[in-house]
Amino acid sequence: MGDGRCCPLRRIFDERKTVPGVSGLSLPISILDLAHIGTGESAADSFRASVEMARNAERWGYERIWYAEHHNMPAIASSATSVLIAHIAANTERIRLGSGGIMLPNHAPLTIAEQFGTLAELHPGRIDLGLGRAPGSDQQTMRALRRDPSSAESFPQDVLELQGYLTGPSRVPGIEATPGKGTNVPLYILGSSLFGAQLAAALGLPYAFASHFAPAALDDAIAIYRREFRPSAQLAEPYVIAAVNVIAADTDEEAQRQFLDTKRKRVGLFVGRGRTFTPEEADMILESPAGRQVLAMVRYTAVGTPAVVGDYLDRFAAQTGADELMVVSSATERAAWMRSLELVAEVTGLAARAAVTAG
Repeated sequence: MGDGRCCPLRRIFDERKTVPGVSGLSLPISILDLAHIGTGESAADSFRASVEMARNAERWGYERIWYAEHHNMPAIASSATSVLIAHIAANTERIRLGSGGIMLPNHAPLTIAEQFGTLAELHPGRIDLGLGRAPGSDQQTMRALRRDPSSAESFPQDVLELQGYLTGPSRVPGIEATPGKGTNVPLYILGSSLFGAQLAAALGLPYAFASHFAPAALDDAIAIYRREFRPSAQLAEPYVIAAVNVIAADTDEEAQRQFLDTKRKRVGLFVGRGRTFTPEEADMILESPAGRQVLAMVRYTAVGTPAVVGDYLDRFAAQTGADELMVVSSATERAAWMRSLELVAEVTGLAARAAVTAG
């Protein structure tokens, strides 16, 4: 916002920091829900769990929940991202909801403007549109999506075209998004490389870094984004969201057990391409070069009791200088997944601030 109006999230949380008796992180904390389909579950089971979690997250004081576009992945149910957002929004009241993200090269910008314009009209002031340029799939799935592999090259132009549909005037003469025009759905650039940081800075948009699975360029990307940021109509100052995995449990033993199970599941997903390994086989693979790549993906993971996790998040926020943290509950069991997010809300002071606000 070039007139000096800063991001409303920062203003809201500056006010919350003054609530007496509240401790913990003063940053907004949000959730990335991968809409995981657990063993023996259906997609419908995943959706019911996502609704329950969103209702709880609203009560616990989380700022927003994002859902990611993935295709041809049997364990993830968020492929029709805008449809899932609509369902969650209809079953909640206040919490912001959005995409983390929509893989824009898979879609025509006009289509996404119409989808998210519809969401914004149905749920004013609650919808975010995070955008990525990765395919969210493999090459065979790209062909099934009728996606041109070179379409990612036009990502910057597609972002601007989409922005025009939502804010006006349209960059395509004679074409308007209905619904969409005038909704001003806020855009966020997602990334795990320096490209996304540079683009977000050039366009003056908030930047969300996927450090929960691609941590290597985290520090460099944030530094470039802040250094090169140019104010825009949407944003006056840089705004960084950094993602981090969390497994909080009532005991350290339980948290470590969940973390080990998470790493074993990732071996099946990223090394075995869906194959099922015994725990012993998965542990052997984790000790191999391929396994070390899996371990590198979870470099930024807070594991342990609430106090340990809270301390980790404090240090992660200080390291990154993030304006907001987005946590990914990595626990593979439903009850542990939900409990982990509840404990994070408690230890960071979110729940206490939410209770004060509600009172």
